[in-house]
Amino acid sequence: MTGGVELREMRWWDIAPVLALEDELFPEDAWSAGMFWSELAHARGPRATRRYIVAENGEGRLVGYAGLAAAGGLGDVQTIAVARDQWGTGLGARLLTDLLQHATAFECEEVLLEVRVDNTRAQKLYERFGFEPIGFRRGYYQPGNVDALVMRLTVQGTETDSDGC
Repeated sequence: MTGGVELREMRWWDIAPVLALEDELFPEDAWSAGMFWSELAHARGPRATRRYIVAENGEGRLVGYAGLAAAGGLGDVQTIAVARDQWGTGLGARLLTDLLQHATAFECEEVLLEVRVDNTRAQKLYERFGFEPIGFRRGYYQPGNVDALVMRLTVQGTETDSDGC
């Protein structure tokens, strides 16, 4: 555990505290409750295609969360967020490690993600895990019209053809 922080599966009752952290960290482009409900609807059961987790400190406060979608051999990191008072503790790396372990369980050959071009802290984390930049999505983050850097990780032990499909 990092500083008494435990990771566990996100459940419906986590949506309210997740939204509070989401609004604090991403005020311009925060996800809605409906987006989280939709993702969680695909996170349980034998046909699950999602993995959503939360990080909770020893006092029961939610201090981070992350989500992965998987389909057809491709994983997509949907979101990773860590409370500001937890930055630098390794919590982001723990969340990403969990998602990548589940990408392997989902038999993903590649994992993609988008990260704001101005979020160098997150970009450095992803690079440490082996993600490489492959392009940009102009104006991806709205309403601020901020570009996204698209990054890709080839999951160890898998092979893809030259165009990454």
